Amino acid sequence: MPDPEIIALIAALDEADPEIRRIAVMQAVDGVHEHPDLFSRASRDPDVGVRLEAVKALEGDASEAGVNALVDRLDDQDEEIRGAAAESLAELLDEAAGPVLLARLPGVSGQARAAVLAGLRKLRQPGALAPAIALLGDPLASVRREAVRVLGYLRHAGALEHLAERVFRDQNAEVRRAALGALGFGADDLAVSALVQGLKDEDWQNREEAAVTLAKLLPPGAEGGLVAALEDEYWQVRLKAANALGKLKSAAALPGLIQSLSHPIGNLRKEAAGALGAIGDKAAIPALTEALGDSDVEVRKVAQRSLEALA
Repeated sequence: MPDPEIIALIAALDEADPEIRRIAVMQAVDGVHEHPDLFSRASRDPDVGVRLEAVKALEGDASEAGVNALVDRLDDQDEEIRGAAAESLAELLDEAAGPVLLARLPGVSGQARAAVLAGLRKLRQPGALAPAIALLGDPLASVRREAVRVLGYLRHAGALEHLAERVFRDQNAEVRRAALGALGFGADDLAVSALVQGLKDEDWQNREEAAVTLAKLLPPGAEGGLVAALEDEYWQVRLKAANALGKLKSAAALPGLIQSLSHPIGNLRKEAAGALGAIGDKAAIPALTEALGDSDVEVRKVAQRSLEALA
């Protein structure tokens, strides 16, 4: 038997009063997956309020009608509706939406193109590889950033050189940061070179991201760059470098890590103490013993564990 709220929605969409139409959309929201065509129609309503409720209702709907309706609203005259449509696309998790988004990608531009890429990101569509690589040259930074993120999710070896190029060449810090994070699936020479370059990026958050990614890959060739990063002006970068160097068991990092035990930031002192224990060099024992008197209880705990590991 037809859902009474859907029956009411069908009738309400022809009502002259936009408030009646809007309320009907809100009340029928549970039926969006069975009747996406009705919400697609509502998303084209002359009234802003009706369109907005329809777009919100379509969040996560992977039907062809629903996905197309959301893409159409990316160019809506109302800013809130454009934002809601982009947010709804970003929440797509059903792979069924992938082919629809790929088909629409060539026909959109600007922020709408970025939103379609954001929708594709988590779906890991193999067909998105070539379009995403091509869009790394888009004039809009938000499009390049989302293209980078698509490639990061695809984890295709053929994308590594293109991601590395973004690190070396892109003028936008957020695009470079996304590329530094996306390189975490492959440790070829070019990727490592780009990540080491990232440790010297003018943006400190990018330097931090490079250290985080290197801590995942642990390439021996990054040791020198990470040791140098222990002297970064931002303690957050030093902390991530210390973490990576501990995992690498880098003996070359001992002087910098020991020096970090006297840094004003407790979190960095704690990370340095842990890294010294992970490296396992007994030359760190005097410094760790001194750290047992640290003002931060967490630093003292980590120093004690590291000393036990070195015993």
